[in-house]
Amino acid sequence: MSAAIMTNHTTLKRSPDQLKNKIQQRQAQVGVIGLGYVGLPLVLLFSEQRFKVTGFDIDHNKVETLSRGGSYIFRIGPEEIQAAQAHGFSATIDYSRLRDMDAVIICVPTPLDEYREPDLSFITNTAHAMAPHLQPGQLIILESTSYPGTTEEVMVPILENENAFGLKAARGASAGEKEFLVVFSPEREDPGNTTVARPDIPKVVGGLNQQASELASALYGTIFHRTVPVSSPAGAEMTKLLENIYRCVNIALVNELKMLCLRMGIDIWEVIEAAKTKPFGFHPFYPGPGLGGHCIPVDPFYLSWKAKECDFRTRFIELAGEINTNMPYFVISSVSGALNRHKKAVNGARVLVLGVAYKKDIDDLRESPALTIIELLQKEGAQVSYHDPYFPFIGKGRKYDLQMKRSELENLGQYDCIVIVTDHSDYDYRRIVNEAQLVVDTRNATKGISSTKIVRC
Repeated sequence: MSAAIMTNHTTLKRSPDQLKNKIQQRQAQVGVIGLGYVGLPLVLLFSEQRFKVTGFDIDHNKVETLSRGGSYIFRIGPEEIQAAQAHGFSATIDYSRLRDMDAVIICVPTPLDEYREPDLSFITNTAHAMAPHLQPGQLIILESTSYPGTTEEVMVPILENENAFGLKAARGASAGEKEFLVVFSPEREDPGNTTVARPDIPKVVGGLNQQASELASALYGTIFHRTVPVSSPAGAEMTKLLENIYRCVNIALVNELKMLCLRMGIDIWEVIEAAKTKPFGFHPFYPGPGLGGHCIPVDPFYLSWKAKECDFRTRFIELAGEINTNMPYFVISSVSGALNRHKKAVNGARVLVLGVAYKKDIDDLRESPALTIIELLQKEGAQVSYHDPYFPFIGKGRKYDLQMKRSELENLGQYDCIVIVTDHSDYDYRRIVNEAQLVVDTRNATKGISSTKIVRC
């Protein structure tokens, strides 16, 4: 071990009381690992409160863009990045700078692998990269959604076994001189939500000990109006899963009811609108072409996988996941049926997919059902084009390789079928219906438009 490292270790020694005081004085240095849809907004919140924030990412392009004062997320403008830089924000790929941080917040992806099992490689790789630079008294917070036990069973052992000074995670009443503090605090980002300001979203925190929870509450309390402590990291991890599985199950319910209502000749959208007038006991959820985003399509499988360790099968949750996963196939069946009624086959048909983001008015492709729908149409022999105002090009991702350039909304009559997959607000649906030969609407985007061209599914 070099003398330089030993000196750095000594000078950065901090007590929980010192850290709390630095947080209150806005002098704590905050590191955010993972500068995506969760990490970058978090950076901006802390920067607005005059914290000096350092962002870490393995993506050189992201770091270079941010260093130039630019942004790669549509809803975050370059001026916001530049304002953060004025308050001390910088981005780096150099993990050795973690030793200067008082608090480190981890916001890396937790996808599923090809077998729909948890892929924790981003968490484990981050922990391996962090461990050599870990310092006593640092507050380490994991925000990445995962199954209960990930923080304590996966991340903490790596940090404890691979740090340079024999540091351990604090589990007692008060952190010792050779301990660091650990918390799980689930992200609650909702891209495109303009009705709830980020600071108004309560922040759940679950520390490995009480002191960790208190420090995390103090830190998050500077940017969120309310923090909600729970008794353990596992409790906080399960809270996140409950929130998203609740949505997954209810969306599966309305998706199944939509398919039944179509057979019965009932408008499911009208039914939902009527039901939501009840002032108690009902919350509206809406059907669609499938689930997208990082959390709702993924989280049920994380819990189902973990439940098997407890010799327990989450049958209800698995069924909901199955229904939602099959919705793109239902869309393809609906497109095929609509084309058949026009005496055309899917094979050889020119199809325009309208909207590829996983939900309206955002630039996020993660787990988007549109990608599956495009691939399924191509397998059926369709000539597929797409339009989305947020994506001029679709390249290669973890589960797709489309290499498609956006088609413009011109000469819509050339397409045998237009499939509305994402109902972006800036589309002129009346014009689209007027110019199209056939429209398959998966989002009720054409509500109020009466035309024999429209097939709602």
